[in-house]
Amino acid sequence: MFTGIIQAVGDIDATTKVGEDLKVSINATHLGLDDVQIGDSIAVNGVCLTVTRFDKTHFEVHVSKETLNVTAGLNNGQAVNLEKALRLQDRLGGHLVSGHVDGVGQVTHFEQAGDCWLLAIRAPHGISKYIAKKGSICVDGVSLTVNSIAQDIFTMNIIPHTLEHTTFKHLKVGDHVNLEIDLIARYVERMTEWTHENAA
Repeated sequence: MFTGIIQAVGDIDATTKVGEDLKVSINATHLGLDDVQIGDSIAVNGVCLTVTRFDKTHFEVHVSKETLNVTAGLNNGQAVNLEKALRLQDRLGGHLVSGHVDGVGQVTHFEQAGDCWLLAIRAPHGISKYIAKKGSICVDGVSLTVNSIAQDIFTMNIIPHTLEHTTFKHLKVGDHVNLEIDLIARYVERMTEWTHENAA
């Protein structure tokens, strides 16, 4: 589990094809890897990945074909948002995030509005029903609050601190981003389905 509070920005500095999968090396100099062990989970642009090798400045992960098919932003040379897995004693500053991407959205609008920036994203139609005004959503691993949603497009305000300390400073219209809906929405839907399935 994660919180959606980004701890560092790293860079993908090498990718190697392994059959249909991908081995990815990430420069995580600013993350601090002293407490990392083989098998630990680290969210990379919101994707929960398992550490297979590491040293003082880098860690490697193995990304399956399935993960590559449903995510974006794991390309060589790309800057990535990084967060280590949540510990029980940590503060939950964002919201509970699993690192399991629900879909890839596309930036439709991104411009400064006063001190903040207004970000609009078109979500895949299949997950739009889970996105609610004032609800939480995870965009490339960043926990954000939804300002508005109309059909498949939702908007958020990005404060200067978030812009400066995440990959959002590189975003532009047309870019693809990983989206993870709030966990609560999944369970509400399933409970509703179960009630209908078992209605006498």
